[in-house]
Amino acid sequence: MSTEPVAVMPPTANDAEKAQFASNGADHVHRHHHHDYSQMTSGFAQADAGTLNPGVWKPYEHRKLANPAPLGLCAFALTTFVLSAINMHARGVSAPNVVVPLAFGYGGFVQLLAGMWEMACGNTFGATALSSYGGFWISYAILLTPNWGITAPTGPYSGNTGSPIGFFLTGWFIFTTMLLLCTLRSTVAFFLLFLTLDLAFLFLATEQYALDMGNKTAALGLQKTGGFFGFLAAFLAWYNALAGIQDSSNSFFQVPVFHFPWSDKGRERRGIKTDREQA
Repeated sequence: MSTEPVAVMPPTANDAEKAQFASNGADHVHRHHHHDYSQMTSGFAQADAGTLNPGVWKPYEHRKLANPAPLGLCAFALTTFVLSAINMHARGVSAPNVVVPLAFGYGGFVQLLAGMWEMACGNTFGATALSSYGGFWISYAILLTPNWGITAPTGPYSGNTGSPIGFFLTGWFIFTTMLLLCTLRSTVAFFLLFLTLDLAFLFLATEQYALDMGNKTAALGLQKTGGFFGFLAAFLAWYNALAGIQDSSNSFFQVPVFHFPWSDKGRERRGIKTDREQA
């Protein structure tokens, strides 16, 4: 082997430019990272609506994954928007058939994938919420698919599907209430998303019971009210998704999510030690 000394050349302007580009690239990747790992060193992540994180889960390890929450929230938002417009009888449209492909493909399959990716990121709340609502849309699409015959006059309920579908929606109301309780220490935007969704399920469930009792006037009013709250939930889901997508590399501003005063982030901003810091 040669023993001649290796000549060390001073850095050129081109080398400096490459180094700066590499540094910017690293910063860009870090800004797009799923979670703030400086917060992870304390064992718990801060509440963040953009990552569908209420601030109560404990992360596991560093993973180079993008934030899947905005994808799941957008899938949920678009499908909910279309169904809610139909429930409100916008422009005289009342048949929900157009929701079926959306519910299978975007609101169902894509949202379910986002939930599985949240599980890989260690976010239990996000995985539970997105996977479950993905399952909701798939099951709802099956209900509306004529070939399954579930709601058909010749089906198992002979067309009297008011109470069965009411039970279906009541179960989702209970589940959403459970998730709503987990957002009380997060952000206002996050809390309002689940509150409006919870009310949408409640009114749509009672609409089905009203239909079963033959009160079509009350059922129509309940359906439109449920559609209104679903409409709000859709826009709040998009809002929270935007909060998760925006950063300094793609936006000149960040939409506010408004942390509750009693949340860890709210107390931190007021200079009050959090419960974990006091412990």
